[in-house]
Formats: sequence, structure tokens, C-alpha cells
Amino acid sequence: MRAIVFEEFGGPEVLRFTRDAEAPHAGAGEVRVAVRAAGVNPIDYKIRRGWMEQMAPTALPSVPGTELAGVVDEVGEGVTGFVLGDEVVGWSATGAYAEYALAGTVVRKPTGLSWAEAAAIPVAGETSLRVLDALALGDGETLLLHGAAGAVGSVAAQLAVARGATVIGTASPANHEFVASLGATPVTYGEGLVDRVREAAPRGVDAVFDASGMGVLPDSIALRGGTADRVVTIADARAGEYGVAFSGGGTSPERKRAGLEENVRLAAGGALRLRVARTFALSEAARAQELSESGHAGGKLVLTP
Repeated sequence: MRAIVFEEFGGPEVLRFTRDAEAPHAGAGEVRVAVRAAGVNPIDYKIRRGWMEQMAPTALPSVPGTELAGVVDEVGEGVTGFVLGDEVVGWSATGAYAEYALAGTVVRKPTGLSWAEAAAIPVAGETSLRVLDALALGDGETLLLHGAAGAVGSVAAQLAVARGATVIGTASPANHEFVASLGATPVTYGEGLVDRVREAAPRGVDAVFDASGMGVLPDSIALRGGTADRVVTIADARAGEYGVAFSGGGTSPERKRAGLEENVRLAAGGALRLRVARTFALSEAARAQELSESGHAGGKLVLTP
């Protein structure tokens, strides 16, 4: 089968496109998915570089990618929830940068949702729900969201607004119109951020979600009145130095499935907008990861095997 494989850790150049990868087959309790779209996420290049080895060792050679959308084409013994031909979206257990992948946690894809849009939901949606739950964000509160125009930030902004929160979203001026369209109040990041946020939220900030990793934790703590309480980052490895919580996963399969079902329902109905910035052919995975690593993707990146 066609797939992207890496046999050593390193830069984008270690990613190799092959037509001869061994296809996985569904065992008991598993389904195999013919992949139509695979999401590209920052965790992909971090794994490729070997930065995640202490937390989650990777067996080499490896196929990258955790999220997919596609068609069930093999059903293992004992599976009752899916049949051949079902369109699904969710997480891969064997690597999504491939023609075929075994499914981890998946749900049915609504017919009104494109393959690329569907593949953009699992990671961003699960991450957003996990952090908003950790922050215990509620109706009437104010959330400062760093990186509001990104793949995770744009989803988090909409889900926070749906909870009744006021969202102040940091973004470049070029993305202010987009952030405002999500129901958030855009502010420019960089020098003077604290003053701009205080002007936008004169009653203060109740919680902070850092989806950017752009060195914003000191300003975030200042805006929380000097405390790291209710400040969570998914992108800044220096979180511990500031006493800030780092959220890197841990959602139960049941919660992941329930959250994904709700998010795909919202997306299919137009209540959750997905910003797919660019799609790449599977053979262009190295270019896609390079753009992801640059921090300037401008939204979700998707591969189309």
C-alpha cells in the first residue's frame, strides 16, 4: 500500500513515500479504514524528531499520523458497530499517513461533511474539550485564548462561546476578521499584550488557554492577577517553570468518542466551522509537516492519500 514511513528520527527529510508498505488487516474487535483524508498535527513532527520518546516511545519504522477520515473496508471478528462501506472519522491505531489504517476510536461521518473537514476535527476537538473542561470554563466567564486563529484555537473559541463564555483571542492582524467571525474579540499578540487584553476585558480574565506556545505564559499569569491557577497550555514546554498546567492528553476513549460525536454533529450542522488551510497529496507529507513546524500553517493541514 502507499504510505509515509520514517526509519530514523530527524527533520522532514526522513519521511519517505513508498508504494510497498505492508497493509494492516483488521483483527478481532478492529476495523480497517481506507483513508480519504489524514490530519497533520504538531505532535506528528515532534514524534518524528524524537522529542516525545520519554513520554511515548515510537517503534521504528513508523507511519505518522493520528487522525483520519475514510471508509470501513475490513471488519474484524466481533465488531458489531460498523459494517463495510461506513464512512467514519476518528483516530488511527497504526498511522494515518497511509492508504489503509486500523481504526482506534471512530464515529460515523455525517454525509454533509467533507473528508478534509472531517479529518480536521478529532485532535482539535478533543484538545479543546479537554482544556476547557480542565479550566472548568462556564457561562458568563472570560477566556483569554492564545492562538485563536489556529487549528485548535479556532475550534476552542467556538466551543467556549457555545458555553456562554466571552473569548478574547490573540491573533495576527491579518486574522482578526476570522477570529471575530468565530464570536471572539481579537487582540494582537506581542509587546503591549497585557494592556490590550485589559482594555478588551476590563473586568478581568477568568481563565487562559495557550494554544500558541509563543512565550505568553508570563503575560497570562499577570492577567490572572499573578496566579497560574486556571492557566493551561498545550504548546509551551516551559509550563513547569511558571507553575502552569501542561495538557498533553489523557482523555478516556469514552469521552473522546462522545466528544467527537458531538463535534461532528455540530460541524455537519454548521455550528462548528473548520478552517482547512491547505491540502497536500500523501507524497507531499514532508512539505506539510515542514509548514506545520513553521508555526504559520494558518489553519488545519490535511493529506489526501
